[in-house]
Amino acid sequence: MSANQPAVRQDVTDYMHGLGQAAREAGRHLAATESGPRNAALSAIARRLRADETALREANEADLAAGREQGLDAALLDRLALTEARIEAMATGLEQIAALPDPVGAVSHLDPMPSGIRVGRMRVPLGVVGIIYESRPNVTADAAGLCLKSGNACILRGGSESLRSNRAIAACIAEGLAEAGLPETAVQVVETTDRAAVGALITMDEHVDVLVPRGGKGLIERIMQDATVPMIKHLDGVCHCFVDAGADADMAERIVVNAKTQRYGTCNTLETLLLDAAIAPSLLPRLKSAFDAHGVELRGCERSRALVDGLTPAEPADWDAEYLAPILAVRVVDGIDAAMAHIERHSSGHTEAIVTRDHARAQRFLREVDSSSVMVNASTRFADGIEYGLGAEIGISTDKLHARGPVGLEGLTTQKYIVLGEGHIRE
Repeated sequence: MSANQPAVRQDVTDYMHGLGQAAREAGRHLAATESGPRNAALSAIARRLRADETALREANEADLAAGREQGLDAALLDRLALTEARIEAMATGLEQIAALPDPVGAVSHLDPMPSGIRVGRMRVPLGVVGIIYESRPNVTADAAGLCLKSGNACILRGGSESLRSNRAIAACIAEGLAEAGLPETAVQVVETTDRAAVGALITMDEHVDVLVPRGGKGLIERIMQDATVPMIKHLDGVCHCFVDAGADADMAERIVVNAKTQRYGTCNTLETLLLDAAIAPSLLPRLKSAFDAHGVELRGCERSRALVDGLTPAEPADWDAEYLAPILAVRVVDGIDAAMAHIERHSSGHTEAIVTRDHARAQRFLREVDSSSVMVNASTRFADGIEYGLGAEIGISTDKLHARGPVGLEGLTTQKYIVLGEGHIRE
């Protein structure tokens, strides 16, 4: 946010439209810049984040303290926390984005037509991106970086629980933009916690070209119902892992335990484990011991409970649950067809994995499972922009139009047709 931007306005709608007008102007400026100034801004912001680590940690600790007083749960507090490693990850992510090829202006398929004209497609920024998110202050830096690199201005509306952290990160961003000679209004953080700001942002068609909502199911559903601006979104992450009959047991245990316990509060965390009936009797006891060591509650179907003691009976709602907590649903199935049928019925379309040594079944799973990321012999926790080489991600889309899966630079651009002629006219 600009240093001279008032923190509070009496009229929230006027305030938001002011942000929108400034973003539109900044977006036009960015679209006309070469990649050099944008890369310079990203590098400068990364330096400021490292230099201001103490201030960032202090602001974040104030948010965490307020969150504890308000009774925020452990998963939400984890997403809110800015550790030294996460601050470094923000800075490193910006540098990785700067090092990526610039998608803006790239021309593809410049082909001659029978008329003599040449027709191609040029990649261009979307314009102004509105991003609404909860808890995770690192989204402020990641989103700003991706939007800047792709030539887009952005308006960032974080959750009230992370306002102090977001302000501190926004100050680093403003300094980096100024150092690179770019308008500070290219990245604006909404400073009011009034919920009316969200209502204004999602209906500002004249100022905002696309929305990226990142948060809980309630937030996404509200925006889906009320927004008039197009969205790139996903509702939740009900991720599955199917362990095939012939899977390597050691590999399966390593993958499944990592997918669930590496971090609980993320959308690519494993929520439902499907075990082939042929491997379940030998593998499930091992997994139960491993998950007991991590304090993970297993909620099992009748067949899984018959194999191992200590599983909580699974309810129908468990097969559709995104726990974001140390809870895992477990179901024994009769082969890959039953597993894929379960996934088709209960998946949110985010990420699914198979553990197998059978090439044919692996290929079937890749072809037939319709999610934004499908994996063979790998943890679902890899469904992430950094892990996919995107530098960072602005979100993970389970939509099928424009962008799907982790949304990086290319997902924040569109294409327009360009036509080159030499005085050609249509006969």
